[in-house]
Amino acid sequence: MRVLGNFFPFGMSRTKKRKALSCIGRNWALLFLILMLMVFSILGKNFFGLRNFSNILLAVTTLLLLASGETFVIISGGIDLSIGFIMGFVCVTSAIIMRDLHAAGFPQAISILAGSSIGILLGLIPGFVNGVLITKLRVPPFIATLGMWGIANGLAWRLCEGFPIAFLPSKARDIGMAYIAYYSPKKGFSLFDRPVLTERADIWNLMKIIPLPVLLIAILLVIFAFILSRTKFGQHTYAIGGKVDAAIRAGINVPWHLIKVYVISSFFAACAGLLLVFTLNMGVHTQYTSSYELFAIAAVVIGGASLMGGKGSIWGTVIGVLLIGTLNNGLMMMGLPIFYRYIAIGCILIVAVLIDQLFPELVYEE
Repeated sequence: MRVLGNFFPFGMSRTKKRKALSCIGRNWALLFLILMLMVFSILGKNFFGLRNFSNILLAVTTLLLLASGETFVIISGGIDLSIGFIMGFVCVTSAIIMRDLHAAGFPQAISILAGSSIGILLGLIPGFVNGVLITKLRVPPFIATLGMWGIANGLAWRLCEGFPIAFLPSKARDIGMAYIAYYSPKKGFSLFDRPVLTERADIWNLMKIIPLPVLLIAILLVIFAFILSRTKFGQHTYAIGGKVDAAIRAGINVPWHLIKVYVISSFFAACAGLLLVFTLNMGVHTQYTSSYELFAIAAVVIGGASLMGGKGSIWGTVIGVLLIGTLNNGLMMMGLPIFYRYIAIGCILIVAVLIDQLFPELVYEE
């Protein structure tokens, strides 16, 4: 701490130095994100632009949902490794229901609504089972969720038999690829309704402003951020993660609360699976996305949460996800191989853990 203090101007009081260090510690991820935006804007061609920022937002939507659910679990002192394949399981089951109802002659709206609703409900079951295993049967969270990781993986693989689920209602893709607003130099602004353009140059110059899935996810995050930070449920989540024994003595029903926390994690994973259906217009088995849960955990930790529990926030997780998404996009636009991205994310994750472990008072001191 004394070494860090030497970086500040001579004559600054000890209290001001500690406050400055605390501010930097709490917001280091945001500061690093701003620095990356500046560097990539200079080094990356076409990085700083509305089209590219929209692409970054659309690319991180799935990770953002998974990481938001994981935030509740990590704050409570647990971990959920099953979210990646819960996402795949819901993606496949929802797509199958939509496809079969559409093929049976049901209206597209009914097919999409039924597939979405049933998929979300099915996605809640793994979270409930995880919670019961952990709280009632005393199975460690790592083992319980790793077991569910395998079960969800196997079920999704069996249902789709290794092939994408296609022939979905066309309206599903329209929802997933919709934007809040469009701007065409030829036809001006339009809300939700994409302008009809025939010339290739006009189509290329069409500006798409904020994907619709991003707006829906933002609304969802605002709701759950309020729950986590402003309600008794959120206070109990922090209390359990801080010290379970103290939470029990305070009268909190810890087992039931943790079951609800793992159900919330599965709910976000199910929403991510549903998002894949709409954006890809097919159901896919996520064998190739089995590392999604690891990136989600990394985003939560980078955003300021502690793996020991009791610390973290939804908005910190958003910063962590944007940092990972911006890093991936910036390095890709600079033409660097993909392994550099993994190395960079790994280094940032280690830095985040070091800040939490070595200087916790700098990060969370008021």
